[in-house]
Amino acid sequence: MLARPIVRMQRAVLARQVQRLSMSASGPGNSRSSPLVRRAKHLPANTVVKFVPQQEAWVVERMGRFSRILEPGLAILLPFLDRIAYTQSLKEVAVEIPTQTAITHDNVTLELDGVLYYKVVEPYKAAYGVADAEFSITQLAQTTMRAEIGQMTLDTTLAERNTLNHNIVNAINLASESWGIACLRYEIRDIHPPAKVVEAMHSQVSAERSKRAQILESEGSRQSAINVAEGAKQAQILASEADKAQQINRAMGEAEAIRQTAQAEAHAIERVAQAITQSEGGELAAGLHVAQQYVEAFGKIAKESNTIVVPASANDISGMVAQAMTVFSSVTANQKKQAALKAPKGNEGTGGFGSEQVGH
Repeated sequence: MLARPIVRMQRAVLARQVQRLSMSASGPGNSRSSPLVRRAKHLPANTVVKFVPQQEAWVVERMGRFSRILEPGLAILLPFLDRIAYTQSLKEVAVEIPTQTAITHDNVTLELDGVLYYKVVEPYKAAYGVADAEFSITQLAQTTMRAEIGQMTLDTTLAERNTLNHNIVNAINLASESWGIACLRYEIRDIHPPAKVVEAMHSQVSAERSKRAQILESEGSRQSAINVAEGAKQAQILASEADKAQQINRAMGEAEAIRQTAQAEAHAIERVAQAITQSEGGELAAGLHVAQQYVEAFGKIAKESNTIVVPASANDISGMVAQAMTVFSSVTANQKKQAALKAPKGNEGTGGFGSEQVGH
């Protein structure tokens, strides 16, 4: 029974507070509503027994002074003395950063917008450290983004968005540490350079691609010429090696043929010499063979040349044969004479050696 009057009295007190705050906030020259008014409209009433939702923190004041922070679950409040002054959400909040202009280090004006993700980590600091956390952190993100872009060139800004986002997050966390707010990440959504800068960038990209295409084409021509020259070089080397091998093989074949011919002639001469010396009438047969070859050679002279030298006794075949036999006989006599001269030297040496043995 006593709870109902207490509840009515609390509601009346809250209604008067809301009315007083709304009147002060709607004064002349104040176009933006106060954050205290927004909090007063949505603050839960003190009904002694309260249930705090999950991922929320309620800041309780007792007689206008901070008392404690209510965690999720059951909470008991003292009537008239305790008041829920602030309710802080512990969830991650996404705030849209409006489009703004910034000047890069190389004096290019850019238009940028982004999204900021933050979270309340200390409800006490978030309640008493800053009047409007969302507005304050939005303004801080804008000024920090201008400062960071002012230290970077246009190409660096476009190419290193992740680095820019990381620097902005670090700067915001350093400044908002006393507010009990942690900036989780910042993402730049769009970057709009001036139209002339965009045209210049497109021209630069086209020129770069044309340059790259010409370089690749020249590299291809160069490599093709190198390959052709290398192929011609290898072909010449292989041809010279083949010619060298052919000449070596031909020389080896000719040498072998000469060797075989010489061996055959030596063998034939040896057999002829044995036949002449060991058979009866061998010298006569050899002389006859020489005379026959002489006559045949003389008969071939007229066939090979138009101009010939004819001996005086061309019509005397018997004289020609006799002349050939005379030549053969003189050659045979010389050979026998040389053999006879060699034989006594050997005998003299033997005899001398024997006489020396006898003397000894």
